[in-house]
Order: sequence, then structure tokens, then C-alpha cells
Amino acid sequence: MTTALITGANKGIGYEIARLLGQEGVTVLVGARDTARGEAAAERLGARFVQIDVTSPESVVAAAKQIGDEYGALDILVNNAGVALGAEPPSGTTVEVTRAVYETNVFGVIEVTNAMLPLLRRAPAARIVNVSSEVGSLTAAGDPDNSFYALNMMAYQSSKAALNMITVCYAKEFRETPIKINACDPGYCATDMNDHQGPRSAEEGARTAVRLSLLGADGPTGAFVGGEGSLPW
Repeated sequence: MTTALITGANKGIGYEIARLLGQEGVTVLVGARDTARGEAAAERLGARFVQIDVTSPESVVAAAKQIGDEYGALDILVNNAGVALGAEPPSGTTVEVTRAVYETNVFGVIEVTNAMLPLLRRAPAARIVNVSSEVGSLTAAGDPDNSFYALNMMAYQSSKAALNMITVCYAKEFRETPIKINACDPGYCATDMNDHQGPRSAEEGARTAVRLSLLGADGPTGAFVGGEGSLPW
């Protein structure tokens, strides 16, 4: 039995990652902060619900204990939960807004990953997938010819840049083990985060994360990839 925990899986890209992994025969654990929404999503998917608020250490520890007690190990962790706040120019972006973004997009990923690592180590060849964004690419952000150059959401973009470095650091630590850790960009998808303005569907955005979740032994680690292949850091 292959088990996968997806955070923020009650809707959007996370929900589609859960659905597509379930189609591959994976035992899916729908991670969500809101119990009612999480249970409803899990029921629709024929999956299990795990209450987890990535900004609450107590919630994360409880989720890890629940998974350990029920399954003994965890094969796949998809750090999908994220927020996008702070549309103001950098000079108008407050520390409070930036901190709120980092609590979920950066610190939450570290909290969840560290809590789940004992369970991931018990799996034969675990996979960790961090759902990032190409808008966190320093190369893209600094290139006037890049389509993302005009975007200047300091809190959100810097949080995804930080997430990319976090991915590289974990991958280096576990490079000599069967565990593979990668970051992915789902693209600009129609989700609640952008009032469903994105040109891609959530299902399309989920496919790269699913592919990285199911990597074989010859797959990459410490990579940043999108639907069309590797992306610039």
C-alpha cells in the first residue's frame, strides 16, 4: 500500500492532486485545516481525512501521530497548502502580511516536512513534492523579457523563492538515500487564490506534482520543474 498526504487538499490544485493519485491506486490522505470541508472532500474522493493546520505545530504533530498509528509509514508528502497575500508594491507590503505568507508557504512546509520525516524514512522510497511557483524564480523575476517580470508581489514571490531553496537543502541532505525531494510549478491555474482567473485548470496544474510523487528510482531530486520540464531558479 502506497500512502500520500496532500496538505490543502480540500479544493483546487491540492484536491486534483489527491484525485489523480487516487486514480493511480494510492491511498490518499486529504490534509485540510477545516474539518467540515476536509471531510466533505475526502468523502467525494473516497479518501481519508487528516486534520492539519500547517501553521499550528500542535496540529502537525497530531497529524503525524494519526498517520503513524494508522499506517505506520508515509510514502508521499505533497506540501501544497499555500496563501497569496500582499498585492501592494514592496514599499507598501507590511511585515505582518509578509509574516502571514511565510507562516504557511515557508515555515509550514518545514514544520510538516520535519514532522513527517520519521514516517517517510520508514517507506521504501519516499517522495516529497513542494508546490512552488515560477513567480518565485529569481531568473524570471529579474529578466525584463520574461512574462513574469511585471509581477512584483514581494511577500508571495519571495516565499516561493525561499521554498525553492528549502527544497534544494532537503534534497542535498537526503541525496544518498532513496528519498527524493522536488519542487514544482503548477502554472497559473483557475483557483480560489486568483478568483479563478488562471488559464489552466486545476487538474492540469496538478499533473506535474503527481508525476513527481510517483517518480521512479532514476528520477531527479532537488529539481524545480513545470509541465514543460525544468525551470530556472
